[in-house]
Amino acid sequence: MAEHPTFPAEPVPEELPADELLYELADLFRVFGDSTRIKILYALHDRELCVQDIANLLALSQSAVSHQLRVLKDSKLVRFRREGKTVFYALDDDHVRSILSMGMDHLEE
Repeated sequence: MAEHPTFPAEPVPEELPADELLYELADLFRVFGDSTRIKILYALHDRELCVQDIANLLALSQSAVSHQLRVLKDSKLVRFRREGKTVFYALDDDHVRSILSMGMDHLEE
């Protein structure tokens, strides 16, 4: 019979975060659970792009990109700025880059 690996004892947190906060965290990770949204986030990793540029890069319709950008914006993962009639999107902050990078690092281990 195979032995189970032993892990160093770590202190068990005495109290979990509030349920509401954990639900919000679960919702945030649900947003990352869509491959189209992940592609959009990676497209915006180091640059600003407009909807048309994202649609062209990912071979998607403008409508599909706009819909996903709305979800990402509502989740505070992307921000936007207007320049005339054109709206440019970018990652909201370095936390989003870190989440993407940590996820990729985890997969590549």
